[in-house]
Amino acid sequence: MTSTRRDVFQAIADPTRRQIINLIAQQPLNLNAIADNFEVSRPAISQHIKILIECGLIDVKKNGRERYCEVRLEPLNEVAQWIEPYRKSWEERFTKMDDLLARLQKENTSNDKK
Repeated sequence: MTSTRRDVFQAIADPTRRQIINLIAQQPLNLNAIADNFEVSRPAISQHIKILIECGLIDVKKNGRERYCEVRLEPLNEVAQWIEPYRKSWEERFTKMDDLLARLQKENTSNDKK
């Protein structure tokens, strides 16, 4: 049996897992408190939590009888690094579009004055 290596991209590909990350980014929550925010079964939430743990996005700390999930955002740096060239490209395109629109508006303004 081969085991698949999970990565941060796989973790954030699922909207439920992204919502779980958003929830516990505010404050650590126990598994029941997390599950209460979703309309899926607790075992399904536990499976999502397991994947997030495997990807290094969540740590589970035991406090008495409760297990609290805490977010670890450092692994998202890998996603940010991957996205950066695309962000720069779109930023450049929007800047060029802003410049073009400003030029067109200036031309229209001077044509209206004639």
